Amino acid sequence: MNEILEILEKNARTTPEEIAKMTGSSREAVKKSIKKFEKDGVILKYKTVINKELITDEGSDVRALIEVKITPKKDAGFNYLAERIYQFPEVSACYLMSGTYDLLVVVEGKNIHTVSNFVSSKLAPMENVRGTVTHFILKKYKEDGDILRQAKRDKREAISL
Repeated sequence: MNEILEILEKNARTTPEEIAKMTGSSREAVKKSIKKFEKDGVILKYKTVINKELITDEGSDVRALIEVKITPKKDAGFNYLAERIYQFPEVSACYLMSGTYDLLVVVEGKNIHTVSNFVSSKLAPMENVRGTVTHFILKKYKEDGDILRQAKRDKREAISL
């Protein structure tokens, strides 16, 4: 992969000046490369990785990985159904997989019931879906290559009267 892309993938806040120093290129050459990557769709967006376990609001979402077995549509293959599935707003990622199932779908919802409702009312009844298996994520330790710092727990013993 291109050196500029590798740097930005690790830290999207790295400035063109910093990248130029790291790569030995000029600032203008780095800026030009970044603009071309953005225009060509190589760089889709810049994002922040948030450790949601450290956010204590009640709006924290539940995330599930759903294995989906499908029968490919004639003359359209797996792409047709994958495109229909990833259009749902609940779906945050969709991957074609090798192995015992065909698609891995990542779904987010406000609670377990909203995710299970999505699976039972929208995903499972779809034509060509032969079966689903849902795995709820209980805790994340590492995401997108970043180790997620855990919330500190109070080590004092609870006293009850």
